[in-house]
Amino acid sequence: MNALTAITPDARLVDTRLSVEGMHCAACIARIENALGKLEGVATARVNFGAHLVFVRHTPALLDDAIINAVEALGFPTHIASDVQATTSHDESRALMKALAVAGFAAMNVMLLSVSIWSGAEGPTRDVFHWLSALVAIPAIAYAGRPFFVSAARVLRRGHTNMDVPISIGVLLTTAMSVYETATGGAHAYFDGAIMLLFFLLAGRFLDSAMRARAEDSVGALLRRVPADVDVLMPDGRTERRLAAEVVPGMRVIVAAGERIGVDGIVQAGTANIDRALVTGEAAPERVGPGGSVLAGTINLDAPLTIRVTATGMNTAIADIARLMESAGQGKSRYVRIADRASRLYAPAVHSLAALSFIGWMIAGAGLHQSVMIAVAVLIITCPCALGLAVPIAQVVAAGALMRAGVLIKDGSALERLAESDSVLLDKTGTITLAKLTPVSGLPDDLAERGALLALARASRHPLAQAIAGALGDAPAPGVTDLAEHPGTGVSAQIGGVEARLGRPDWLGIDAPETAIVTAFRLGDAAAHVITFADHLRDDAPQAIAQLKALGFAPVMLSGDRPAPVMALARKLGIMGVPSLSPADKFAFIDRLGAQGKRVLMVGDGLNDGPALKRAHVAMAPATASDVGQLAADLVFFGDKLRAVPVAIVAARRTMAVVRQNFALAIGYNVLAVPLAIMGQVTPLIAALAMSGSSLVVVANALRLRGAAK
Repeated sequence: MNALTAITPDARLVDTRLSVEGMHCAACIARIENALGKLEGVATARVNFGAHLVFVRHTPALLDDAIINAVEALGFPTHIASDVQATTSHDESRALMKALAVAGFAAMNVMLLSVSIWSGAEGPTRDVFHWLSALVAIPAIAYAGRPFFVSAARVLRRGHTNMDVPISIGVLLTTAMSVYETATGGAHAYFDGAIMLLFFLLAGRFLDSAMRARAEDSVGALLRRVPADVDVLMPDGRTERRLAAEVVPGMRVIVAAGERIGVDGIVQAGTANIDRALVTGEAAPERVGPGGSVLAGTINLDAPLTIRVTATGMNTAIADIARLMESAGQGKSRYVRIADRASRLYAPAVHSLAALSFIGWMIAGAGLHQSVMIAVAVLIITCPCALGLAVPIAQVVAAGALMRAGVLIKDGSALERLAESDSVLLDKTGTITLAKLTPVSGLPDDLAERGALLALARASRHPLAQAIAGALGDAPAPGVTDLAEHPGTGVSAQIGGVEARLGRPDWLGIDAPETAIVTAFRLGDAAAHVITFADHLRDDAPQAIAQLKALGFAPVMLSGDRPAPVMALARKLGIMGVPSLSPADKFAFIDRLGAQGKRVLMVGDGLNDGPALKRAHVAMAPATASDVGQLAADLVFFGDKLRAVPVAIVAARRTMAVVRQNFALAIGYNVLAVPLAIMGQVTPLIAALAMSGSSLVVVANALRLRGAAK
């Protein structure tokens, strides 16, 4: 019975999250998903290739052990992943880096020794250089080849194969034949080909592992924004410091002014301004009082609050955001490098070609030695190095060009996905604008009033007060006495025997528009000043929007801000604006576009943009973004210029054009070289040189991208 038809629409399903080791190509993804799909009770099984996770939705009757056994039967070590788990990607990256360093060091030395042989050394001199090459290469191959040898042995024990099997066979046969040739005084040894092959393959494997480690960091950085412990209010009135994980809904906690909130909850007592940039992305604080809700990770700016807990730990909104970011990675698992897409056919094709070559030449009477040499030549010459370099080398050159233009590429496949994008979503605060509130009107002209205002602003930690202090600069400020902070309202003091106040307009008896960000100031009996703030556009935002339109996009601005300022800015820029969006709303907005077949480029900066950045087809963030925003993005741009977005898109499109050319060159090489190897016209040494030569041609073509970001 098919598992998919065995589940009725109203069946209760559960989710299991597995950590799977050893996935290195698209074939691995297909095998795992197909194997799990055949289990009775499985509704869906999706692989997150970047994080090496598998998400399985199934009926409760299907035990986790059965799911694990199905994956391990394919040769992949598997275990249940904890809810927020630090996987082994960092350790794997370090191990691969060591292997890459050993292979690189050995390759340089063996190639240096080979120069003398290529220059015509013969007899005992040639034999000495062969033995020196063997002394360097054999230990290096044994160490650097372990990632491939272990993976190949594991799947072979399970009766399967993967891309590492022909790689391992080719390296080991080449090394063995080289030792034989060296021991018998043969003219050719192929240690240089074997070690260079390992070096190129390890470089690609290391980049993949580093990318996974970075993906894990993005989720971890978000969760670290929540305090580990909180002050619990006990029934007898005492407070007790406890780990947030030990707090249960219904308890009450106290959050002092200036502290980050560690739980989701409802305010029972107190009124304060809350920095909710985590949720809305807006610089302006939000005022909450009894009955208002607060979220873990937000900051209580100016007054103590008593909060009744509604959720803690992995049930909080910030944990939901982290899970959205992690699950969003599943969508990207389909976008592995182009070279990986050929891996399903690579292993069986290479095995078949080499085996048929060996059998054919044995039947033709060539003898064991010559037949083995021809089979080894086929294995080496069909190595997918040029194919594997087609994407990464173009990305490396383009990444260098973009770096010089102020754009950092963090994900190896980002340019491919950026070139494919057909929709652009832009966050408002911190992306189109600079997320720096500055007073635009209402500052007093009188020197005495300006000095008094500066003295009060310097005495407050409120973001609006700090913006005023920054605008007034280093002007002299008088001394203050009787300074008092009034929680939720403002700050007051005696300045030269006269009372001065800075705070909410209604505290000073003034009506102010609700659609603007304002504060008020009064010195003594003088007229009050209503100070209005604005978040300024990036200087080149209109030009960048125009360039995006010229590239065929219809940019949309997303924001957690109120409708009035969002729609006013959208009209000014001539684009569509969508206000009042939560992180989940932005995530869902991108989901809807994805369901329509759109490939979304998301440009955002805040913690609240993390899930949307991860869910998008490709993501960019400014260097001023939060840690989570930068980690979740595929590209980061420096400086205050939004022009970096269209520049990166143009560079990505040029890069993928070069990638397609590289693939044509790599495929053309195989079309010409493989028949020659099968016909016995190529020795293993020439095969290694041809393989390296094809790689050099691909590299030379990619170097044309050095000016891609102009």
